[in-house]
Amino acid sequence: MWKGIWLALLLYIALAKAFSLPGVSPTTYHANDEIPLLVNRLTPSIYFQHKDENGKDVSSDKEHFLYSYDYYNEKFHFCKPEHVEKQPESLGSVIFGDRIYNSPFQLKMLEDKECVALCKNTIPGEDAKFINTLIKNGFFQNWLVDGLPAARNVYDSRTKTNYYGTGFNLGFTDVKQTVGGKTIPSTMEELDSEDSETGATLDAREPKNIKPHLVQTIELPYFVNHFDIQVEYHDRSNGNYRVVGVTVNPVSIERSSPGACSTTVESLTLVEDKDNDVYFTYSVKFIASDTVWATRWDKYLHIYDPQIQWFSLINFSIIIILLSSVVIHSILRAVKSDFARYNELHLDNEFHEDTGWKLGHGDVFRTSSKSMVLSVLVGSGIQLFLMIICSIFFAALGLVSPASRGSLPTVMFVLYALFGFVGSYTSMGVYKFFHGPYWKANLIITPILLPGAIFLLIVAMNFFLLSAQSSGVIPARTLFFIIFLWFSVSIPLSFAGSYIAYKKCNWDEHPTKTNQIARQSPFQPWYLRTTQATLIAGIFSFGSIAVELYFIYSSLWFNKIFCMFGFLLFSFLLLTLTTSLVTIFITYHSLCLENWLWQWRSFIIGGLGCSVYMFIHAILFTKFKLGGFVTIILYVGYSFMISVLCCVVTGAIGFFSSMIFIRKIYSRVKVE
Repeated sequence: MWKGIWLALLLYIALAKAFSLPGVSPTTYHANDEIPLLVNRLTPSIYFQHKDENGKDVSSDKEHFLYSYDYYNEKFHFCKPEHVEKQPESLGSVIFGDRIYNSPFQLKMLEDKECVALCKNTIPGEDAKFINTLIKNGFFQNWLVDGLPAARNVYDSRTKTNYYGTGFNLGFTDVKQTVGGKTIPSTMEELDSEDSETGATLDAREPKNIKPHLVQTIELPYFVNHFDIQVEYHDRSNGNYRVVGVTVNPVSIERSSPGACSTTVESLTLVEDKDNDVYFTYSVKFIASDTVWATRWDKYLHIYDPQIQWFSLINFSIIIILLSSVVIHSILRAVKSDFARYNELHLDNEFHEDTGWKLGHGDVFRTSSKSMVLSVLVGSGIQLFLMIICSIFFAALGLVSPASRGSLPTVMFVLYALFGFVGSYTSMGVYKFFHGPYWKANLIITPILLPGAIFLLIVAMNFFLLSAQSSGVIPARTLFFIIFLWFSVSIPLSFAGSYIAYKKCNWDEHPTKTNQIARQSPFQPWYLRTTQATLIAGIFSFGSIAVELYFIYSSLWFNKIFCMFGFLLFSFLLLTLTTSLVTIFITYHSLCLENWLWQWRSFIIGGLGCSVYMFIHAILFTKFKLGGFVTIILYVGYSFMISVLCCVVTGAIGFFSSMIFIRKIYSRVKVE
């Protein structure tokens, strides 16, 4: 039997290495076959375009927007095909703002082109001001060729490696210094033009003649209107070719006709007080590559700061090992000692007063206040936990391919709907654990409370995106489709899980009986009070995922491909283990001090501390400035939602760990 299992496992590993899992099927082209070039939304970026004389990133002081724009937004005046056709997209792709259309670019396999005219458009001054603002804030264009994003060559100075960064610049900026409206030159030419008002000589040879308080720094935006497209192809012999890479070199060219594509001429500056005639052109060059189709995404999947991530994970793993050793050793030693003492007392048949955690045996299983809300939150947290761990696991195995846009959020959405059965089963089980009488209310509230709150928040954010004319607005049709899936899949599964738990789950069978009169909890030391214990426990939980948060936020807000799922899986497992150990440790010491109110405390201590630190980190320690009211609302709103969901997940872990621990220790004691 075991030989068969190992043989099947080895066969699966061999197949996984031999094929791309899953990915889309490759497209084979022949000479002169048309290769569709699709355009996607324009997205914000934290890519720093240049540094000042001190080596500081100039773009770091800019305001950044967190919402995208449709490529064919009328304000951009990009060239359009004769018939604009929207491409089919997955649910996750639509939710995350992808808006993919066909384009007027014509690419044919192995057919090089030079300075092909696309169109001439007139950009009014008002739209020019809008475009210049986006250029200064580092917006990127995004194209797709054969499923690959059009990229730019990027050098990572930390890892000393080159990779393909998705997207390319909408335009470029040039920082210049002026005095009295005249540019301070940087060359050694004849520059003795004295300014009559300031009296400063604009001479690069004598910069000390310029008074510092008269110098003004301006940023000149240049609009991109020419595209050098390089398509890498792999020759599979017999006239069969496959696209394995696409890069775009954007160029800004000031010209009066579409025929001139020289990069030595002046760059194109859009004037904001008059109309601008812009000629769009492109060139295409095909380059042979040894890269095979199955590994073409390796150039795009770049791991940022791997040494820092390994260092942080290893260090925190050591801390977790030491913490778990101390917690497990101290608790097991104390509990075994208590068990031995209690058993000896019962063998002597003498009356001895219970002490320590055993004093709470008549109250520890007492029904909690607002047990309905607590049970629903715990069930929702377990549902989210299973969705997250399975999604990360599938992505780490390579079962969710970046070639299929939006596949990861689609998988997460489907898994969340399917795990509604487990979440509702857990919610009903916990409600029965508290001997709750309104099981039908629990059955209805569980699949509606948290998903409904998330849905309402997303709809509210949708109105702000709509006011900014962003492409990130989720269409009404998609929202109705989500509601349809919610009511047709998730809620029926949730009802089934709740009903089965009501009939079959025996969590309401407690090892000790509950007294009719509740015992008063004595005074607790300061470090075990709920607020202090929550903040202390949150430090450990937050520390396990702090490093990964930066990369997750960069991927969410700035269109970076996140591929470090191995690091993320390890961090999430550390988060789970840390939350469980710390909550059990605090719960046990609270019980030893005769505080039997562990139900809400375990949820709050396990979840609230980590989420508070996460929200503070997102708001106070962000490295970019938020530009505009809508951007601030979006960032704060979604950061708050992520923190709340983290609280629900880690709170459920803390509660479940404490519940299992308490049932275990109280089932081993003898109570008269």
